[in-house]
Amino acid sequence: MAATDRRRPTPSKPIVARLGKDAATSLYTVSVGGAPLVVDLAGPLLWSTCPPAHRTVPCSSSVCKVANWYRSPASCPYSDGGRPGSGDRGCACAAYPYNPVSGQCGRGHVAAVPLAANATDGKNPLFPVSFSAFASCAPSGLLASLPSGVAGVAGMSRLPLSLPSQVASSLKVERQFALCLPASGGGGDGAAIFGGGPFQLLAAPPMEIAEGLRRNPVPLLKNPKNGAYYLRVTGIAVNLEAVPIPPRALDLDVRRGTGGVTLSTVAPYTTLRPDVYRALLGAFDAATSGIPRAAAVRPFETCYRASALGTTRLGFTVANIDLVLGGGRNWTLPGGSSLVQVDEQTVCFAFLEMMGTSPAAADSPAIVIGGFQMENNLLLFDLEKGTLGIR
Repeated sequence: MAATDRRRPTPSKPIVARLGKDAATSLYTVSVGGAPLVVDLAGPLLWSTCPPAHRTVPCSSSVCKVANWYRSPASCPYSDGGRPGSGDRGCACAAYPYNPVSGQCGRGHVAAVPLAANATDGKNPLFPVSFSAFASCAPSGLLASLPSGVAGVAGMSRLPLSLPSQVASSLKVERQFALCLPASGGGGDGAAIFGGGPFQLLAAPPMEIAEGLRRNPVPLLKNPKNGAYYLRVTGIAVNLEAVPIPPRALDLDVRRGTGGVTLSTVAPYTTLRPDVYRALLGAFDAATSGIPRAAAVRPFETCYRASALGTTRLGFTVANIDLVLGGGRNWTLPGGSSLVQVDEQTVCFAFLEMMGTSPAAADSPAIVIGGFQMENNLLLFDLEKGTLGIR
């Protein structure tokens, strides 16, 4: 469901948009015309601040019904007033955007907004594409805790008013999107590709990897309590040795909406429930016992002397961490994903323990896989098949 642009024939090619990373907040942004938007994998819709004059959607429309399937968390504080049920004399459709970083909610008109990106053949941008999508307007106060200069949030969930769903509907492309998140440390921009492949790596010779991503995908689980993407993870291993966690400790309880392993672009680092974190830290500590320690640097608990570590193209030479997935697959996290360099002398174990509740852990998952651990991968989300390809 999207607002289509009738000025030119819609292309059948995928589109590509630039991804950036804000150094101050470690949040990722996507540029789809106008000011950038924060990428939220679990977000149900697009929202941004709007100009005073904007084209609203009638409250009797089918789009409004879809927009109101979603309600912000019941306990969420509202920015600038605007609670659900606030009167609107013009009967313009209202939606309730949510800031996943501050935990605040808002209320705003649903409006048709212009978006723009470039068509791509998987190697290069080809030509500009303009189209419209439905987004919720939001009060400026809802931008608190987001990077300076952004206009709002781009929800990337499987729901109908997310950015990937609206691109697929408006441009008549596949309901797929791929993320190559920009790496920490000034490694350049990343990219989001909406509408399927091909995807070509800039290697020698160039390598087409779309089929490899689709060949053995990981099923994505649904949590009825939120729009996040969940993975079935059956265990964790360090240096190919199983981490001692209780059976089914990582399972998603669909009835209660708790547990499970989810992906989040608003959590800078992977966070784990205390019982899982302690077991993983103990196993990694044992596997790296010969590496000299350094003083801890917040928010990390265990740090190492950088001079004592060798490096490869995959990062520091330490024991790999494997997330054991269903179907005989592992998601391997090498040293570049398990250790983060915090200064010239120090690197730290790049995993955090969940402390109570936080916006990234609002539904009490067992593990939230954060952005840092996703950065050295190409992730292909197939919304039609409900699968994730990892490379």
